Amino acid sequence: MRFFWLRDVQARRYSASYTARHKWGLPGVHCPRCEGTWSMAGDAYPSVDLSHLPGSEKYAARLEEDYAEFERLREQVRPLVPQGVHLWPGTKFGPMVGTAQGEVGSILLHNPWELLMRREALEHLQAEGVRGLKGIRTELRFRKKSPPELLELELLPRGWLHRDCLPSDRPPPCEKCERDGLNLPEEPILDAASLPQDLDVFRLAGFLTMIIGTERFVEAVRSLGDAQDVVFRELPLR
Repeated sequence: MRFFWLRDVQARRYSASYTARHKWGLPGVHCPRCEGTWSMAGDAYPSVDLSHLPGSEKYAARLEEDYAEFERLREQVRPLVPQGVHLWPGTKFGPMVGTAQGEVGSILLHNPWELLMRREALEHLQAEGVRGLKGIRTELRFRKKSPPELLELELLPRGWLHRDCLPSDRPPPCEKCERDGLNLPEEPILDAASLPQDLDVFRLAGFLTMIIGTERFVEAVRSLGDAQDVVFRELPLR
């Protein structure tokens, strides 16, 4: 099986763009152990509804200085998310809300970690046998008649980079908050043994801003024709 990194194109065919946020999210944290102040980009579960949780207003883009309170908020939402996911500081929940403009092709990768597509494109990929597709309707508002129905793919974190492309002398993650501060290598290599066998598109667990698709996913997208603004970079396995 071949694996590809989804990337935005340099010269887009379509002009679509958006300014948006998810309805809820875990706050960023200040770790009392390493003294780091941080949150993670890329982790998002748009199907998860937090409106019924007590204190749901605390799930917002902000800094939580009390680490014990952050842990309480994280554990309160854990039963609602897919089993086994980590829930880093900054993890987003609920549909994408905001404004959009321009013309939209079948697939949109406006930010490297947010994969949007039209409903008809999702249905085409499903008909082609692509596995792991879960599209959640966005609440993006277009200023035009007959706006497209855009869905955000909820992507599970799976797989890791191989140790050969990572610094051998990197410090260990913080024992409390687990932040490692590792930068993405210029030439990523995927750890073949860690990659999922049941998903054709997923978020790389080690670098959540990287969206990875299998050869099956890439071929299905290409069968849509020129109606997408995304390119695929094949990554080596080891």
